[in-house]
Amino acid sequence: MAKPVSIEVWNPNGKYRVVSTKPMPGTRWINLLVQQDCRVEICTEKKTILSIEDIIALIGTKCDGVIGQLTEDWGDTLFSALSKAGGKAFSNMAVGYNNVDVDAATKYGVAVGNTPGVLTETTAELAASLSLAASRRIVEADGFMRAGLYDGWLPHLFVGNLLKGQTVGVIGAGRIGSAYARMMIEGFKMNLIYYDLYQATRLEKFVTAYGQFLKANGEQPVTWKRASSMDEVLQVADVISLHPILDKTTYHLINKERLSKMKKEAILINCSRGPVVDEEALVEHLKHNPMFRVGLDVFEDEPYMKPGLADMKNAIVVPHIASASKWTREGMATLAALNVLGKIKGYPTWSNPNAVDPFLDENSSPPPACPSIVNAKALGLPVSKL
Repeated sequence: MAKPVSIEVWNPNGKYRVVSTKPMPGTRWINLLVQQDCRVEICTEKKTILSIEDIIALIGTKCDGVIGQLTEDWGDTLFSALSKAGGKAFSNMAVGYNNVDVDAATKYGVAVGNTPGVLTETTAELAASLSLAASRRIVEADGFMRAGLYDGWLPHLFVGNLLKGQTVGVIGAGRIGSAYARMMIEGFKMNLIYYDLYQATRLEKFVTAYGQFLKANGEQPVTWKRASSMDEVLQVADVISLHPILDKTTYHLINKERLSKMKKEAILINCSRGPVVDEEALVEHLKHNPMFRVGLDVFEDEPYMKPGLADMKNAIVVPHIASASKWTREGMATLAALNVLGKIKGYPTWSNPNAVDPFLDENSSPPPACPSIVNAKALGLPVSKL
């Protein structure tokens, strides 16, 4: 029998039982569930990552829906347990769902929710922050100061790279990649080279218009180019930010061979998915190229780093915080809760999961719809006409 886990309960007499495997930011998500007669149970166990056994114990014998986290292994075992408990809804508090076996969920009739549309700007901001920190060696310099090593100004002390007039490369120019590109272009007047299977027309128009604005004001205009291959971006760009999806074609997209194509003083940023980068190859490249720098928010085998990475002074590593702004994390919690609530109440799915502002307006009630259900079509769920 599974060991009981500690919980916090809201609205104990609620008709529907909804479990959250972790405390989540804000209280709006709790209030929205309680207002619809849900008993909300929040796991307060002092464990960063819950085991399958822990989650089975949380589900129990009656559970209408679960809000989970991307660190949890949601496969056949958990969806079977949720289905047996009468549950029909699960939502990741994340836009990604690599931790979820969607086919298994569909087999058991469980809707799988995620939370897109709320992470774009905050993720792009972190990628831009890492780009600036790496280019100006801010983390190295901070450690130097804290160690009491600074004894006066020197001409060569922590000399980094100027971003203005350099070229930013974007691999994957979707919503986040394009938002990042705009920040770097408008903020630092960088030129753009990007690679994507699809043409980023809006991004191209923005760069063209901004270039014309700069030229009209007597400044050097910025330029853009859509590369014919990813390797072209790696060879040309001074700063490269990765924004692809993770699938079989993008696993170890950045490997030893591709790292060797990059400039010796290039900067590589990854706020997408850890396995996109061959981390062992990256460590070796950092060792042999001390002016090559990297900023990582995600890792190949989270929460662990490959041996040697933590010792690299030319690497900036942060613990998967791309979405960690207050507004975004509270929005993610709200969307995840509404995915579960919507399925429980029999609501249709929202027609555009990237247009979620109506769900996030705290001054009005959210639409009667599930914001984003990834297996809606497979389950035959109706689409909202709102």
